[in-house]
Amino acid sequence: MCTSRYINPFTDFGFKKIFGEEANKDILIDFLNSVLPAEDQIYDLTYKSTEHLPKNDTDRKAIYDLYCENDQGEKFIVELQRAEQIHFKDRTIYYSSFPIQEQAKRGKGWDYELKAVYVISIMDFIFEERDEDFHHIVQLKNQKNQVFYKKLKFVYLELPKFRKQEKDLKTNFDKWLYLLNNITTFEQMPSVLKEHIFRKVLKLAEYTALPKADQEIYDEDLKRFRDYTNTLDMREEKGRRDANIKTAKNLLQMGLPIEQVAQGTGLSIDEVKAIANT
Repeated sequence: MCTSRYINPFTDFGFKKIFGEEANKDILIDFLNSVLPAEDQIYDLTYKSTEHLPKNDTDRKAIYDLYCENDQGEKFIVELQRAEQIHFKDRTIYYSSFPIQEQAKRGKGWDYELKAVYVISIMDFIFEERDEDFHHIVQLKNQKNQVFYKKLKFVYLELPKFRKQEKDLKTNFDKWLYLLNNITTFEQMPSVLKEHIFRKVLKLAEYTALPKADQEIYDEDLKRFRDYTNTLDMREEKGRRDANIKTAKNLLQMGLPIEQVAQGTGLSIDEVKAIANT
C-alpha cells in the first residue's frame, strides 16, 4: 500500500495520471513549455495512440509512454526512463523515426515536407557522467556547429543531477524538476509551489483522493516499481562487489598485504584471505 501522501510519478500509473489525461493536458503543456526552447512553445495538444505498429512482421513495434500532436501538427514523444539501458540514445532515435514516417502521403503530389518531431526523455538515471549539465537539447548540426535541420529535436533530462533545494528554486523549470524528484516526500504542499499548475498536480496526485479502484491499480504498480528498483539495486551492488573482488585479486598478485587490500577494496580481511586462497 502507498505510504506517501502523493503518488510516485516514476510509476506507469503515476506518470500517466499526472501527464497523460486529456482533461488535464494543461499540466503536460506547462511541463513541456518549461523544458523546450522558447521558440518551440506549445499552445494546445492532442493525445494520440502510443502504439506504433510495424509495417511488416520483421519490424519492431514501438510503444511510447505519451504521444501528442500540437495545433501545428508537430509531434511530441514523451518518455519516462527509470534505469540506464544499453543503446538508450539509439532507442530515442529509433522512436523518432515513427512520427516521421507516418507523415508520408500516398500519391505523386507529396513534396516530402515534414512537421517537426520532438522526443523528450525524462530519465531517473545519469547517462553523461562527465557533463554537469542535466538538461540536454540535441539537434542535427554540420561541421561548423550550425543547425542543419530544425525540425528534429531531442530533449534529455537527467533528474538525479538536479540537486536544488526548495530555497533555491527560481524558475518554472526548477520547480517542475524539484516536484518530480521530491513529490513522494511531501507531507503537505510546499509553499514555493504556489502556482496554479503545481497545486493542480498535487491535488491530482494525492493518493487518498483517488477512487478506490485507482488506488488498487496504483498499489500494484508501486509494488512492481519497488521490485524493479530493488532488482536494479541488487544488480548494482553485485557489480560493485565483483569489481572489488577483481581489484583485490590484482592487488594480491602485486604482493600487497591482505590488510591493505581489505582497506583499499572495502572487503573484509576474511574475504580477502578467501580470495588469496583460491
